[in-house]
Amino acid sequence: MTPGSEHTIVALVEDKPGTLNRIASMFRKRGFNISSLAVGHSETSGLSRMTFVVDGDDATVEQVTKQLYKLVDVIKVSDISKGNQDSVLRELALIKVNTTSENRPEVLQLAETFRSSIIDVSLDSVIIEVTGDDHKVDSLLRILSPYGIREVMRTGRIGLIRGLDQSLSTDGLS
Repeated sequence: MTPGSEHTIVALVEDKPGTLNRIASMFRKRGFNISSLAVGHSETSGLSRMTFVVDGDDATVEQVTKQLYKLVDVIKVSDISKGNQDSVLRELALIKVNTTSENRPEVLQLAETFRSSIIDVSLDSVIIEVTGDDHKVDSLLRILSPYGIREVMRTGRIGLIRGLDQSLSTDGLS
């Protein structure tokens, strides 16, 4: 794939066995790299939303979109990247950080500064939940790294188009 900028592509797909495999195979066969993938049920029974983050120029992303439309289980596809649509993009991460009785208040203060939640506290670590764009998550990880990050689990980017845009709506599909 040609290096370029990150694009967030959302596909509305039929929620059937094998759908994810067919889509992943299409990406693999054409040499497209998925840097982030999130899948979940939509507001309509039997349909799911898949959010892919891919790196490439506009022509490459257009090619990805056209290839997705060729797959039987794909209903709608849209590039909701900030340059193309006014959208809300978020990611969730759970971060397990080493702590001691001495530095725990400092770690908790950093989490609060990032409007994060403390999910678990043990004698030697805390688990922090942070939600935001990938820059916010990356920034918190950088700031916490001197304390020692034991584990990180990130959901991958998800997003919706702002306002009344209906390009990825399931209205009329059920």
